[in-house]
Amino acid sequence: MSNERQQRAARAEQMRKEREKADRKQRNLITIGIVVVVIALVAVGGWGIKAASDSNKKNDEVIQPANTTDDYGIVYDSAAAGGTAAAGATPVSVELYEDFQCPICRSFEEQSGSFLSEQVTSGAITVTYRPFSFLDENGGSTNDYSKRSTSAALCALDQGGVADYKKAHDYLYANQPEEGTDGPENADLIKAFEGLGLTGLESCIKTERFVPYVEKAKEVAAASDRKVQATPTVFVGGKAVENPTPDGLQAAITAAKKS
Repeated sequence: MSNERQQRAARAEQMRKEREKADRKQRNLITIGIVVVVIALVAVGGWGIKAASDSNKKNDEVIQPANTTDDYGIVYDSAAAGGTAAAGATPVSVELYEDFQCPICRSFEEQSGSFLSEQVTSGAITVTYRPFSFLDENGGSTNDYSKRSTSAALCALDQGGVADYKKAHDYLYANQPEEGTDGPENADLIKAFEGLGLTGLESCIKTERFVPYVEKAKEVAAASDRKVQATPTVFVGGKAVENPTPDGLQAAITAAKKS
């Protein structure tokens, strides 16, 4: 082979080696790029999963909802009911310990709820609702519906006020699940409340924000001088009412006004 051919062959071999080197470098860069992208996607996915998990994490702290009293009450008065109380009138205090899973509470609501609402609107009384969710521990619910539903109603109260709480309150009784069964899950409660116009409660309901508060309210009521043990328990003018029918309640309200 001539010297010129040898030089051409050497140059060709050198060029081949340089191309291979460049190709390897490019493949390495591509591989590194793919690895970086995969790692980034995994990191973003992990962050997203953690963020979603954190956003749905159940609350374990006692947080007092807005629009509640310091003794775990929700005061439903004439203003919240859209009524106009007579000037100078002093409404009689009606207090109601209740559990949204309690079938007797539902019967009470069906029998006396309208009467109480009318009396509130007129300014004759105020109703203080006091959560007493005890049926989860007594076989009334298989998925903690008693506490969860109360927490959901308190989410409506916290964000929208007493009128919104009353909407949730009335809905939960009208759609009470059978005792001893699964109640609606949190996602179902969110959807149902949205149908009532109670929106923006998703995070509050999913995290069961006020369940610890509901548990504390029950403990306080059970340990109080009243020693509440069951629902519905009704007090008018600070006195227990044994016959909380409309007639029995009216008699107690009349007596309280005279005292």
